[in-house]
Amino acid sequence: MAMSQLAEKPMPAPTPEPRVRVENLRIAFPRPDAPPLEVLSGISLDVADGEFVAVVGPSGSGKSTILRAICGLLKPAGGEVRVDGRPVSDPPPEVGFMFQKDALLPWLTVTQNIRVGAELSGMSKAEQETRIPALIRLLRLDGFEDAYPKQLSGGMRQRASLGRLLAYNPSLMLMDEPFGALDYQTKIVMGRELLRIWEAERRAIIFVTHDIEEAVALADRVVVFSARPARIVADYRVDLPRPRDLRAMRGDPAFVHLTESIWSDLALPA
Repeated sequence: MAMSQLAEKPMPAPTPEPRVRVENLRIAFPRPDAPPLEVLSGISLDVADGEFVAVVGPSGSGKSTILRAICGLLKPAGGEVRVDGRPVSDPPPEVGFMFQKDALLPWLTVTQNIRVGAELSGMSKAEQETRIPALIRLLRLDGFEDAYPKQLSGGMRQRASLGRLLAYNPSLMLMDEPFGALDYQTKIVMGRELLRIWEAERRAIIFVTHDIEEAVALADRVVVFSARPARIVADYRVDLPRPRDLRAMRGDPAFVHLTESIWSDLALPA
């Protein structure tokens, strides 16, 4: 073959680095007078930029543990976590965490709580003056800018907490059962709000939940953990059309089939 022909051959496009890569991750906790308690056993998982991944599994299976490993709060006994191609040894600045409890500072207003995230991100004062009001509108908290957490409903507190996370401007959002403490109706509303915001912002999300219907309604993929020591027993692509509404989806045969399959994987009664 002539050299000119070789030169004209197109090079393959580079494979984009996943936002998160977990490779053969093992987490074990030391115990006095007993062998270490193995929680995660050989977990491997990729999450692409802008992808919404839900993690479900039995109680105590290590769902929250993997979030803490990804954000550098736990050191692995084996394997590796990479965020944006870099090994995680300390909390990466591009990762934000949202817990089940809103954890708002009670002495600060909604605006001030959201400003905490903006200041931690290094956002300039000029940028804050534009970004914070935009987030308040996005979160539908107009009129409550100067309200304190005790003056807000549970759903509004979670929205304010989400606003603080978005103001921090992470490229990866780790969410540990953020709606688990809410009543059913508020959880449905918050799920719908999260999807609306995610579709506007398109951050990568890893979302831990016990609620299988919530996982299927929200995510692009649902990853199923086994009982401890956890391994991945299934990884479902959710091809249901967006936008999604949990109430409307419940009668969809594809939705029902997927939720029943996940229940079966968990070896729990449907």
